[in-house]
Amino acid sequence: MTHSNVTDDAYQNDSNSEPRVCSNTSSNESSSDVTSAEQTTNGNGFAQQPVLKMVDRFRKFLPVVVDVETAGFDAKTDALLELACIPIIMDEEGRFIPGEPLNAHLNPFEGANLEQRALDFTGIDPNNPMRKAIAEEEKPALRRIFKELKAVRKENDCMKCILVGHNAHFDLSFLNAAIERTNSKNHNPFHQFSVLDTVTLSALAFGQTVLARACKAAGIEFSGTEAHSALYDTQKTAELFCHILNSYPMLENAMHNLVSETEEEAES
Repeated sequence: MTHSNVTDDAYQNDSNSEPRVCSNTSSNESSSDVTSAEQTTNGNGFAQQPVLKMVDRFRKFLPVVVDVETAGFDAKTDALLELACIPIIMDEEGRFIPGEPLNAHLNPFEGANLEQRALDFTGIDPNNPMRKAIAEEEKPALRRIFKELKAVRKENDCMKCILVGHNAHFDLSFLNAAIERTNSKNHNPFHQFSVLDTVTLSALAFGQTVLARACKAAGIEFSGTEAHSALYDTQKTAELFCHILNSYPMLENAMHNLVSETEEEAES
């Protein structure tokens, strides 16, 4: 998260004065007495919170960052050319981190529309021999990726994956269309319509809605030359999503209610 430019002098005490300590305690109390608020603050100044497992943090959803590259804007008629997914996991300290990426270059489905303007924008040439050598058909590619995601979901005791994306409903629309085309509904680990959108999160956190600008505001490197590759965009969206979640903890009352629900479920 970026901060406004403030000189270090604004935070420094006069060299001839004693350091000032802000406290709600009286001056004659021992310096070892620390307020409960001071005991429970993290490096960002927010109150420390209990470390939750992924299954408890998003109500049994596993966040999976998804990006697609397409040959147009119509999910029903235009080709899906690239798909990349990165599950979000937690480290031992309860911080969100990107998991292992899964991706596929896809052959256009039979009868797919290819808008030249879209191809020029992404730089993808479906007829490039090098691309054709690694491209997969939609059905086996989807089922391969879905199988891997289900394994990660089970490891985290989650019931469903929830799609995370930058303009997430665009990605979900193409994913759902491909699922329907390939009769892969029973293999689909994702919730059918719920998403977590980093456009909204970035607007809240940084006042930015463009992925490159949001990453810059978050201190995340972003290459304009590598953008519009599904894998690269997914990696950057995953970094941004984790940065925002790690920087902004849940509201105190929400955390209290969530912990209470978790305890009740454990006791039942």
